[in-house]
Amino acid sequence: MQKEDLKSLVTQMYEELIENIDVQEQPNKEQILTFLQDATSTISSISDNEIDSVEHAKLAFTNAYKEIAHDTINSYQLTNNTFKELSYVHEEALKECDDPHIDFSNITKKFNDIQSQMSKEVIRANAVITDLNSKVKELERNSNLDSLTKVFNRRALTTYLNTICSKKALSHEMHLLILDIDDFKIINDTYGHVAGDKILIFIANMLRKTLRDGDKVFRYGGEEFIIILNRIDVTTCIEVTNRILNLIRSNQLIYKGDSINVTMSIGATLYYKDDTPDEIIARADKALYRSKNAGKNQMNSELLHGH
Repeated sequence: MQKEDLKSLVTQMYEELIENIDVQEQPNKEQILTFLQDATSTISSISDNEIDSVEHAKLAFTNAYKEIAHDTINSYQLTNNTFKELSYVHEEALKECDDPHIDFSNITKKFNDIQSQMSKEVIRANAVITDLNSKVKELERNSNLDSLTKVFNRRALTTYLNTICSKKALSHEMHLLILDIDDFKIINDTYGHVAGDKILIFIANMLRKTLRDGDKVFRYGGEEFIIILNRIDVTTCIEVTNRILNLIRSNQLIYKGDSINVTMSIGATLYYKDDTPDEIIARADKALYRSKNAGKNQMNSELLHGH
């Protein structure tokens, strides 16, 4: 790891620690020790050969989503307090209606004030919501992690394949797999998009647990994932894909009392010298197409002739 990377990580760790101390009403030594232990664990897990591992550590220290959530809570509390005050004014105005000598002009003024304050608060709340949504979108654009499944996203895949392909020849075999959830649209239509999201998370977690540390999982888009397998031969690649298929088909997701069976189709290919990112993905996609046409829930390979 470069010197600047280390300095950046330590800076972020310091800023996060100070923020954690500030938000605690009565910070104690144990809380600081816990944070430092977590930070040590995060740094020790960094591998110089692992794609974006430094970025992962930075995300762990920065915890930007937590900051946005904190802003959201503060905004909600402010809005809630404002409406409590308005409710009190409204209650006082209603009490005046019980007075036999009603001052209509004063009551009208109070109700107009309430309406004006409520309108201003709604405008302010909408502005805060718009700003927070922009922050989330910006965070997702700059992150290398998929916000739903927490595996690498397409942006990280592009960076990784560009780096690999720029080397032209590799000293080891690298396989690329495209995985597509079978009949995902039917699942969404039957159980709803919330169930669909849970399945994507479910699949991503299983893939992470099944693969080696040196293998990489990316969410390619929609219900598609891409896996990079390094330093294995074709026979081992087939064994890995069969293990993935068996694991997914043998597990069930329980959603609202219903058991949802999921299968996947896989297309595999091997990286060849002078491949471009588009070429290697296109070959894997061609193999995936064959898996779909052959009945799904299986793997097919697309290898170049003469290799």
